[in-house]
Amino acid sequence: MSTVIETTAAPETTGWSTPLPTVAPVSERALSVWAQHTLIQCKRLLMGWARDPATTVQTLIYPALTLLMFRIVLGDTISTATGMPSIYGTVPMITLVAAMSGAVVSALGFKVEKATGLLGRFWTMPIHRAAGLSGRLLAETIRVLITTLFVIVVGVCIGFRFWNGPLASLAMICIPVLFGVGFAVMVTALATVSEGVVLVNTISIINTLLLFFNSGFVPVGAYPTWLQKTVENQPMSTAIDAMRGLCWDGPVAEPLLKTLAWVIGMIVVFGYPAIRGYRRAAETGA
Repeated sequence: MSTVIETTAAPETTGWSTPLPTVAPVSERALSVWAQHTLIQCKRLLMGWARDPATTVQTLIYPALTLLMFRIVLGDTISTATGMPSIYGTVPMITLVAAMSGAVVSALGFKVEKATGLLGRFWTMPIHRAAGLSGRLLAETIRVLITTLFVIVVGVCIGFRFWNGPLASLAMICIPVLFGVGFAVMVTALATVSEGVVLVNTISIINTLLLFFNSGFVPVGAYPTWLQKTVENQPMSTAIDAMRGLCWDGPVAEPLLKTLAWVIGMIVVFGYPAIRGYRRAAETGA
């Protein structure tokens, strides 16, 4: 009688084989995932803008040339008529105009992503739903900061100075960034419900009116009496007055509070339409 013994050979291993790591599943709605995906979307947009010559011109060259034009054509005239250096009004004004103009470029990019189906593709992928919009707003914030610093550097070259210390200087730089975020939320909401040409025309009209009727172009007292209150309290004027007070001289608290009220108001009024419109654009393109 013979006995058969069955043996099982051990799996062959080599010194080069390593076990694969075990990765715990993470919800797409986790806060850490939202932060990670927001940074990825932000980097994607910034790299695209950096490679686009039109965006570079709109973000850096156009504001710098506009500032130089105001300084050469109107600088001495405004300074003589008002008794105060015009540079402390034009530099803040140009930083705000650049923030608004760049938001239009971003909105048109949003329209292109919708038309090409990129938004819809992102919507069907395992990406946090809020990362697309938050990444766009973060990229806008960085763009406005870069533009503001560039305009200030050009302004320093033609006579602009900070007179009230580093904290006031930092606060002055933050105002265009906050203003740009609020304006970007508004433009994004409009971009979700309008065509590209209509959007550009609408924002251009708003920019032109705010540009020529603010306290940075000429003092409020130079406008007709019936228009002075409107000019004094429109968002660009309040931001310019706060920035002028921080970098040179003038009131700070009241115009700063008015500016914060305008920014918060834009975010509150246009925040939900921007979120709903972004989601609708992504779903219809999917």
